[in-house]
Amino acid sequence: MVCVTEDTFGTTTNPLTKKEEVIRRFTITNDRRMSMQLITFGATITSLKVPDSHGMVDDITQGFDNIEGYLTTNNPYIGCTVGRVCSRVGNGNFELDGKRYEVTKNFLGKHMLHGGTHGFSKVIWEVDHVRPDGVVFKFVSPDGHEGFPGEVVTTATYTITDDNCMRFCLEATTSKPTPVNMTNHAYFNLAGHNSGKQGMSEHIVKIKAECITDMDEDTVPNGKFICLDNHPLDVRKWTNVGEGLKKIAGIAKGYDHNYVLKYTPGCIEKQAKAFHPPSGRCMEISSNQPCMHFYTAHNMPDLEKSDQPMIVGKGNSLYEKHGSFCMETHWFPDAVNHENFPSVILRPGETYQHVCIFRFGVYDPNCE
Repeated sequence: MVCVTEDTFGTTTNPLTKKEEVIRRFTITNDRRMSMQLITFGATITSLKVPDSHGMVDDITQGFDNIEGYLTTNNPYIGCTVGRVCSRVGNGNFELDGKRYEVTKNFLGKHMLHGGTHGFSKVIWEVDHVRPDGVVFKFVSPDGHEGFPGEVVTTATYTITDDNCMRFCLEATTSKPTPVNMTNHAYFNLAGHNSGKQGMSEHIVKIKAECITDMDEDTVPNGKFICLDNHPLDVRKWTNVGEGLKKIAGIAKGYDHNYVLKYTPGCIEKQAKAFHPPSGRCMEISSNQPCMHFYTAHNMPDLEKSDQPMIVGKGNSLYEKHGSFCMETHWFPDAVNHENFPSVILRPGETYQHVCIFRFGVYDPNCE
């Protein structure tokens, strides 16, 4: 049986209305000792606890103990719902139906990243309603928000199941043609959110992808693809993350690449797995999206260098470079600027829907 309770998580100023608002927090639990906590700021996952093969329960997602942590300038989108367009919009502009739109350039001063300065991750969502197994958040993005056309009405539904699945469903409608490409930006470490790069290096992962999208020196897609056959970034077979990071060190600072998935339109398919052998925890990801961005947090502070501002997480944990990973399912990044990428344009009368399921359990090789 799944249970949902509510409390508060502090107060902050709504960046759109400039009014002080209480941040609501929801705790969802099941009978198998899985729990998830979410807040209305950014429709953010603040905690996700699951048992390991020894029955020990630990929090496997990074986050902060209070709302102030999520407001810091060096919070790298931890746990939040990202939109209206996740990832990059190259050069901060795009053309749609013969008109060019300029959007917020919050990345390197010349590109958009994750929806802009006050994208979906930085606003306060309403609570549309509470379900028996989760919560439905709602945000109305006004026409012109961060430079995008059209009023977009968005819902983000987060639930857990009796068999230890976490599911999110992101939906949107629009009053004008506009790009929509949303995701969740949780940082995972199956050894525990604060186990750092040592725990992270023990993971093995695999992703069902034949290629990745190529990118320029600013990590913006250039419209080309890289085949993964005999490539160091190939993770189609179980790959140890620690060894993989060493293998790719000559070509990348870490895994920070958009993997193009084996994909059947309209179907929710198993696309990736992560396994932490010492704890036995396994995470399987299924979605209806054609891409997954695999990121091993190389932009987080290097704890061996004292000149970097630290990210102080839950329980005064210091979150570090290569100490966690993201597996963000979504449509193609910067699709608005590449005609050879599938379109992310949502039009009036259509409904955008992104479904992603994270199944947690203990690894069983017989299920491969």
